[in-house]
Amino acid sequence: MTAVVGLSVTHRRYVPHSHAHYGGGLVEGAYSLGLFGDVATELSVRADGDEGLFAGYEAVEFSAPLRAGDVVEATATITRVGTRSRGVVFEARVVCRATPEVGPSAARVCDPPIVVTRARGTVVVPAARDSGG
Repeated sequence: MTAVVGLSVTHRRYVPHSHAHYGGGLVEGAYSLGLFGDVATELSVRADGDEGLFAGYEAVEFSAPLRAGDVVEATATITRVGTRSRGVVFEARVVCRATPEVGPSAARVCDPPIVVTRARGTVVVPAARDSGG
């Protein structure tokens, strides 16, 4: 396995109403950061054969609300490959949104998707393992 710039992983998830934290069905911004941790883990496994450790965020931007009933996708993409560190950019987008004003179970596809969170961070992976050969 070799980490390469441009390698990307995307997860999609329905945001349950149990995660509404504020009025209007708003979900806290930390929800997106949790999604970013999940996609970073898979990205590390695919790139390096290890879950890696998230070292920290360099920037986080919340640009639109995330709401209960949304379908959100989170993407992580490698932007830099060091000896043991990987620069990663993240983006969370709402791809479907509930429309309770239309009906209790109504929803719409968001075309284009609504970007709710962007971030940049660093993942650290263990030193390359000896292949034993």
